[in-house]
Parts: sequence; structure tokens; C-alpha cells
Amino acid sequence: MIGLFGFLFTMWILILIGGGIVVTILGPISTTGYGDLNWIISSTIKAVIAISLVVLWIFILLEIKNWIFKKKIKS
Repeated sequence: MIGLFGFLFTMWILILIGGGIVVTILGPISTTGYGDLNWIISSTIKAVIAISLVVLWIFILLEIKNWIFKKKIKS
């Protein structure tokens, strides 16, 4: 049972950390010097970083889930 709660706790911590990263680091990113393309380039950079974070968070949660199930199967 602790494994499930540990997984849920980790999931919520990653959500909070991800939200903090997006708001504090990705929010202020801007580009200059490209004229009308500034907002497109800034949005693309932010989207690529955000999608990378989502993939990283999913990978971390999958590893934790696998660790929990391996631990449950052994016991």
C-alpha cells in the first residue's frame, strides 16, 4: 500500500515542480531580433521544453511504477 501512496506522492511532486518550472523559467523566455517571428520562435522554444519535461516526467513515473510492481511481485 505504501508503494501506491509513494507513487501518487511522487506524481504530485513532479506536477508541482513542473508547474513551477513552466511558470518561473519558461514563462519569461522571449526572443528579439526576428521581427514578426519573435512570438513564434518563443512559443516553439517553450513548447519543446514543456514537451520534453512531460516526457521526462512520464519516464520517471514509469520507472517508479516498475520498481513498485517488481517489489510487490518479489514479496
